[in-house]
Amino acid sequence: MPHAEPSVPDAFDVGRVSYAIFQLSVAHKGYAASLLRRIGLHPGQELILMHLFSRDDQPQSELLASIGVDASTLSRALRRMQDVGLLVREPAEHDRRVMIVRLTDKGRAMREPIAAMWRDLDEVTQRNLAPQQAEDLTRAAYAVIEAIEHAARTHEPGDEEPR
Repeated sequence: MPHAEPSVPDAFDVGRVSYAIFQLSVAHKGYAASLLRRIGLHPGQELILMHLFSRDDQPQSELLASIGVDASTLSRALRRMQDVGLLVREPAEHDRRVMIVRLTDKGRAMREPIAAMWRDLDEVTQRNLAPQQAEDLTRAAYAVIEAIEHAARTHEPGDEEPR
């Protein structure tokens, strides 16, 4: 059974849900990072590889759009991954300005270790949840994401509150 709710700093007594989400995110990301280190990856690299598992040989710009990080973050991650032999970036034949990203054999070999990592992470994440709680958590998480994305889209700089 889950242990008692951690004490929430007084400053957060009006933001208990957001503080719980923050704590959840920190714990989840930290544990995921430790699992990734075991297979020789840094956080975020597994997502790049997963997108390439789904569709290899894609323009870096399309990978950028599908992952949703800024260009410099992706470029830095790709350079590091290329340096350790997980992928290669080469100019496209049709346009030398377009960089094509493709997996190497070493990168393709990461498919099962990454799948095992996600299975382990999911098992630990759901360990103290009943199946219905896990389903409810998933639905609630996507509802929160949708609300935040909507607020971000409708918020204009200088506005006191999102519209």
